[in-house]
Amino acid sequence: MATKKNLQADRTSVAHKVRYALSNPTRIAPYVKRAARDTWLRHKHPDHVGYYRAVMASDTGRNPEAAVGSQTHDRWLALGKMQFDYLVGHGLTPGHRMLDIGCGNLRAGWRFIEHLDAGHYYGIDISPDILIAAKETLTRQGLQPKLPHLTITQDLTLDFLPDHHFDVVHAHSVFSHSPIEIIDECLAHVERVLTPGGWFDFTFDRTEGAEHQVLREDFYYRTQTLVDLAARHGLTARFMDDWELLGHGQSKIRVSAC
Repeated sequence: MATKKNLQADRTSVAHKVRYALSNPTRIAPYVKRAARDTWLRHKHPDHVGYYRAVMASDTGRNPEAAVGSQTHDRWLALGKMQFDYLVGHGLTPGHRMLDIGCGNLRAGWRFIEHLDAGHYYGIDISPDILIAAKETLTRQGLQPKLPHLTITQDLTLDFLPDHHFDVVHAHSVFSHSPIEIIDECLAHVERVLTPGGWFDFTFDRTEGAEHQVLREDFYYRTQTLVDLAARHGLTARFMDDWELLGHGQSKIRVSAC
């Protein structure tokens, strides 16, 4: 189902919140609960990684598929297939080595693992709870012989990974939940782990108005902000127009070395 992007909305404004509440009354109570959780977790976890790790623990405890943004199993399958088909259509081959940042419970990851040669998939996430769910997905799909790596991480310095090892780095729905300093950290280090000619695809929540965030969970950036940030680290960033045709709520940028 196509998702129409509202590229001018400032979701922090009172006017927007009132209009949204009037148009979506059934979402008021869930938002109030989410806001209350946000207030408590902000107090308990002042750093963003600790905060979002706690968010994922809370969401995964209820439903691992919903925790990665899929309210039904069919939607979980469809979004994973969308990511997989796009990357395969843009050059992902079985011989490539892939780093999947924010791999979640392997919504797309199990398809990547199945497609890639054994040992060529490396998934990382900040949430131990979602990685346990990832292991369950792996087992359910019978992909143990593919020997994927699933590793918890505290940051995006990628310092534990080897130089020039990955042909493809992928981050779906990671930067949409990240403050700019975490995106900057990732872009500062991703070139080191990419092979010559490799690329890094990431999605983000796009705005053409004022950049803003909703609670500490959702961050909205202008495309040029991220393109310029990549350039400061010697990277070329390209907005992926054809991804927009798929109707996904987030937008996509591809980064490669200059």
